[in-house]
Amino acid sequence: MAQDQPSHSKSIFFASDFHLGLDGPNSSLDREQTIVAWLRSIIDRTEALYLLGDLFDYWFDYKQVVPRGYVRFLGQLAAFTDRGIPLHIFTGNHDVWMFDYLEKELNANIYRDPIITELQGQKLMLGHGDGLGPGDHGYKFIKGVFRNRINQWLFARLHPNFAMKIMQLSSKTSRESQSAKPFLGKDKEWLVQHCEDIIKQESIDLFIFGHRHLPIDYTLSNGRSRYINSGDWITHNSYVELNQGQAYLKTFEP
Repeated sequence: MAQDQPSHSKSIFFASDFHLGLDGPNSSLDREQTIVAWLRSIIDRTEALYLLGDLFDYWFDYKQVVPRGYVRFLGQLAAFTDRGIPLHIFTGNHDVWMFDYLEKELNANIYRDPIITELQGQKLMLGHGDGLGPGDHGYKFIKGVFRNRINQWLFARLHPNFAMKIMQLSSKTSRESQSAKPFLGKDKEWLVQHCEDIIKQESIDLFIFGHRHLPIDYTLSNGRSRYINSGDWITHNSYVELNQGQAYLKTFEP
């Protein structure tokens, strides 16, 4: 884990897997306050902010209803965009039903699939990381079901109180099947295998994903490209900082 101190020029920050709404080792509210403290600590030196999915443990964009809670977090995101700091949000497997509310309310850029972009002279692939690489065929099928517009329309017909209960149960099942495990080695880490497949076809300097709930900084087989996983905020309070083209995997200490 690179921990060298970045210079004082502005940085681009990446974080994921806040899972607000879930009580884990600490309460969702405590975690939200920690995340807000981190956001406040970086705002003055932020060039852009990328949030790589699973910000919420369950979420659905209704036309007239907003899920309860998260006001401190959403307010702090508004502080970034009110300053003109670009905000980029990727949907994860827990908040896949994020449509246009945050886009309209916060002027956020919403992405539902990985993107390739160039930042500070580095070519990056960014995304949540769910469903990438070999395996996990059951989840890939379910993801297709969740992203089906007809299914989304039908779900929106349910009363929000009932719908949220269903999402809570679905979210709990998903977490239990994806609980963070130690690094499994390059042959068993699906995201490592995905990155290795990509660099055979395209030159990418940095792959930054979430979903794995484990901070990882792994140099790929070409000896140059890196796969970095931003970890989570349930256990690790970890994030990635890109400063002058150098990526640092860091931990926030409240």
